Amino acid sequence: MSAPSTPSFRLVAIPRLAAGGRWRVEAMRTLSEACFLWFTKGQGRITIAGQTRGYTAHNGIFIPAGVMHGFEVGPQVFGTAVFFGKEPELDLPADPLHLRIREVHAQQELNVTLDAIQRELDADTPGHDKAARAHLGLLAVWIERQAAKSGETLKPDGARKLVARFTKLMEERFRSGAGVGDLAAELGVTATHLTRCCRQTCGRSAIDLLQDRRIFEARRLLAETKLPVNQIGESLGFHSAAYFTRAFQHLTGASPTAFRRSL
Repeated sequence: MSAPSTPSFRLVAIPRLAAGGRWRVEAMRTLSEACFLWFTKGQGRITIAGQTRGYTAHNGIFIPAGVMHGFEVGPQVFGTAVFFGKEPELDLPADPLHLRIREVHAQQELNVTLDAIQRELDADTPGHDKAARAHLGLLAVWIERQAAKSGETLKPDGARKLVARFTKLMEERFRSGAGVGDLAAELGVTATHLTRCCRQTCGRSAIDLLQDRRIFEARRLLAETKLPVNQIGESLGFHSAAYFTRAFQHLTGASPTAFRRSL
């Protein structure tokens, strides 16, 4: 009889996501798996597909795989992040959702489900992995029901639609060295119009979003690999080591080498 497979999904306390530095959650990036953020205390701002809005306690935010996002995690922010795994085999929403859960019963139902998932993940009893998956399925149903009742589907419109297209293209091309003008041309608009729309939807320019994404990846590679600094810069489309160092230091306050040494 084969051993049960280890579940690919997991629950993580939201403060732990920033344990290695707030840049890990605040910078623009995408995930290869869907995630659900359940905030139980605190408030902040979250940007999803170029659209920024506020969140507070008892807000649940669903982010599909491949959607660019970043959110503030202050010292008073608490909650749980659910990562569904790369092949969740669940019927999950195709679009981002922002759920503002005001009913106490619905809040309690979610908390009970999350506790049950974690309890089964931590157990070593027979069938605990199957039980954890079953409770994860109940979470997916809970999200579907709450979305039908009160969810705000973050489907972009007008400027938001353009910025969503920009963030999707940016995720595909940020390593290529393409600039905002290049990406804007591929989208059929001018760089000025694109930047105007970005400022309208999230308060940041198009170049800020692009550089944020590239520098996030640079920090990740510096923290998680032993690749030489110049090789990391080249892999992200920087034409010279000096340009990479200047851009990195401008956004982080430290050179790539100093950042790596600080870890």
